[in-house]
Amino acid sequence: MSAAEGPLVVGVDTSTQSTKALVVDVPTGQVVASGQAPHTVSSGAGRESDPRQWWDALCEALRQCGDAAHEAAAVSIGGQQHGLVTLDDRGEPVRPALLWNDVRSAPQARRLIEELGGAKFWAERTGSVPAASFTVTKWAWLAENEPEAVRATRAVRLPHDYLTERLTGQGTTDRGDASGTGWWASGTESYDEEILAHVGLDPAMLPRVVRPGEVAGTVRDSHDLPFSKGTLVAPGTGDNAAAALGLGLRPGTPVLSLGTSGTVYAVSKRRPADPTGTVAGFADAHGDWLPLACTLNCTLAVDRLATLLGLDREAVEPTSGLTLLPYLDGERTPNLPNASGLLHGLRHDTTAGQLLQAAYDGAVHALLSALDLVLDEDADHSAPLLLIGGGARGTAWQQTVRRLSGRPVQVPEAKELVALGAAAQAAGLLTGEDPAAVARRWNTTRGPVLDAVERDEETLARITGVLSDAAPLLERSPEAH
Repeated sequence: MSAAEGPLVVGVDTSTQSTKALVVDVPTGQVVASGQAPHTVSSGAGRESDPRQWWDALCEALRQCGDAAHEAAAVSIGGQQHGLVTLDDRGEPVRPALLWNDVRSAPQARRLIEELGGAKFWAERTGSVPAASFTVTKWAWLAENEPEAVRATRAVRLPHDYLTERLTGQGTTDRGDASGTGWWASGTESYDEEILAHVGLDPAMLPRVVRPGEVAGTVRDSHDLPFSKGTLVAPGTGDNAAAALGLGLRPGTPVLSLGTSGTVYAVSKRRPADPTGTVAGFADAHGDWLPLACTLNCTLAVDRLATLLGLDREAVEPTSGLTLLPYLDGERTPNLPNASGLLHGLRHDTTAGQLLQAAYDGAVHALLSALDLVLDEDADHSAPLLLIGGGARGTAWQQTVRRLSGRPVQVPEAKELVALGAAAQAAGLLTGEDPAAVARRWNTTRGPVLDAVERDEETLARITGVLSDAAPLLERSPEAH
């Protein structure tokens, strides 16, 4: 490994379960040091974390990076989106943060949509129709269930904002993360006073939205981090926008992220507004837009099927006439929150390997259906699909995506794309470059390209048909089963 040329930057990924830090050489993109530390998430009805754990994890991850972190000239924080962090007048958390996957605010989401002009109003105003993951619904839940916590709150932040503020002493966010709150108007790129008034949130309690390329602040003196005082702090952003930076995405290039849930997105020059709520109209971190759709059932659902069948996750066999909709946790795309898994076409000669392949097919069908809604008319439909996330290196996932998409598939070798994207943003402060151009210079998408194969129209049509025919069953509430 060649020696770093310098200067160095730090990119951070503070995710649901852990915080990772990378020290990256700006000229080459070489990762010269890294660290990682876990945090805990509550179980039960809610999903909560103490924000102070994120700070402790950041300190530990940076400690693992050693002297390289101390030499960094700039730092940026990429983080899990949507989480509600409430701070008191001393800047301390009023209560644990409500995380993106805390869905207790589903009733508040439905009520907010009804009370403020319906789904079309929200899509046109904020770019998205709020679901239980969105911050505005969590604030409404808190106001209804813990009014004393709301009364004690003097500042409201997102997870990445909280860490940035502890570095700089300034309350800031960026357009990418702000666009996932439900109270940021995408048309005017400002906080929406009507929505804030409706949910009883004083805009003075919100962070300043820092523009792309602007410095959010500098590392202050009173801290316990291995940064020099005066180190530049970039705006940071949400995890999906950071990963888009890390890939150096150009408009129209499609991304499929295979994780516990599946995500599809592409950078667009057009502001999205989907009243069905399938596509979230997020902003990206450098002036464009990041329409995104999410499926709930991806690698975890397929792995669960493999476990039930007693198979290795790669032990698939070609299938014909068998359809499995792996909606084990309900589904968001298509919007079937009450659904459970459904199997059609089972016969005496069906094998376990065929059942497993059918689970892959059902999961990928949902992702590709969502991708069709994300891509606009400017998208290049022959460009390789960028396959990222935990499942991206799985042969069965790769082959299923190739067969059902009919497109070439590229699997980037880079793993920590959120932290790399944050590092590219920090590097852009030093060089004056677009962070996506920095990532392209670093060649972060380098990796094998798998050639296109003929699209399996028969399987796609069969799954679509079963999904349509079974819709009344899948839409029933659990009490009706």
